[in-house]
Amino acid sequence: MIAFFKLVRIKNLIVIALLQYLLRYGLLVPMLEFYGLEPVLSHLRFGLLALATVLLAASGNVINDYFDVKTDRINRPRKVIVGNIFHRRTVLLMHVLLTLTAVFIGLFLSYIYRKENYALVFILIPILLWYYSTTWKKQILIGNMVISLLTALVPYFVVSIEFAALVTVHGRTIVDTDACSMAWFWTTGFAFFAFISTLGREIIKDMEDEKGDREAGCHTLPIEMGIGYTKTVVIVLTLISVITLWTLYFTVLQLKSDILTPIYLILLFTIPYLLLALKVHKAKTARDFHWVSQISKLIMLFGILFTLVARTFFS
Repeated sequence: MIAFFKLVRIKNLIVIALLQYLLRYGLLVPMLEFYGLEPVLSHLRFGLLALATVLLAASGNVINDYFDVKTDRINRPRKVIVGNIFHRRTVLLMHVLLTLTAVFIGLFLSYIYRKENYALVFILIPILLWYYSTTWKKQILIGNMVISLLTALVPYFVVSIEFAALVTVHGRTIVDTDACSMAWFWTTGFAFFAFISTLGREIIKDMEDEKGDREAGCHTLPIEMGIGYTKTVVIVLTLISVITLWTLYFTVLQLKSDILTPIYLILLFTIPYLLLALKVHKAKTARDFHWVSQISKLIMLFGILFTLVARTFFS
């Protein structure tokens, strides 16, 4: 069981579920109530959405490890699960079962709320994850961008299905309300944060795995452009994140008028981001880059927890 949890990256799955639940119950529900609306989506159906999302992520992690055995035997030989603990056929079966369950749930929700594009997304994501594991992750930046974009979709799932449910009660006019525009504004903010944070972390992981990736014939950014250039890219992404956050603070009235927000931005975003940039600059070994990756995970967690601050704007 422990090996299975490691295979599906249970910690990452918990973070994905936490993001969706905090976005819904920590931000979206208070926002709807602020505008005099009651959420329509039931707890059970939202739970199914979160489950489908987690299962898709788990299936992607499983198939990634399935095709990554060669590089993992070089980069982290004592942590290889595929072929050591689970037979390769068993791992492939896990991937199929996880994918089919997630797609079935996605198709069910699409049918209930008449969201044909939802059905397409739930079918397309496993295909993208398969091509990521077999081809795109070996190419410069393409794999990084695919994973970052898929991560950015996670917040959008929460809002899109809620408003699809609201449309069934209030009609299409609900889409033109302030509640809808405000929900999409905040969701886009979290999606952008998820995208740029994931992109930076994926590039950091490429630097950590540079030795094994080179042996496997990959063409990642560190291999093609060098570690020094790749460090610069990560530092630039970090500075873009900090500048964007403070630009939003000074331009969005809700953020600017809140006392807690600047404290949160300084202590849990700006300082960790600057620490990350410093550690990236000094990193030399795979172990160094591993610790930088852990800092990036922590920053992503702080980003998710900001929903608890944002909910006070609608209380």
